[in-house]
Amino acid sequence: MKNQAWIKALFYIAFVYDAFLGVAFILFHDNLFAMFEVAPPNHPGYVQFPGALLIVFGMMYLQIAREPVRSCNLIPYGMLLKVAYCAIVFAYWFSSGIPGMWKPWAIADLVFLVLFGVAFMQLRKARA
Repeated sequence: MKNQAWIKALFYIAFVYDAFLGVAFILFHDNLFAMFEVAPPNHPGYVQFPGALLIVFGMMYLQIAREPVRSCNLIPYGMLLKVAYCAIVFAYWFSSGIPGMWKPWAIADLVFLVLFGVAFMQLRKARA
């Protein structure tokens, strides 16, 4: 498929991004909360489980990057992850407030969401 290179690159970047954040929140959650001056939750599992989910989604993005046309049916699940995170962060950001540590990731996820949507539409056309 033409123009598939940017889609592969996008999902390789998404893999690295989500897997890196997942590992960071599993192994270095205390350091991250301290760095951003945010009180950590009362148990590390509240942060480690979402970190593990980020690694799982990262692996899915890696699969999409390797075989975009064949794996395009997975993209909506990645989009839903981005919608879920953005919806929660932006809702709190614009209503009652949220610590600044969460905001850059919401902006990045919004960009990923839009690009995933464009990639999905292109890949669906290629499969048709």
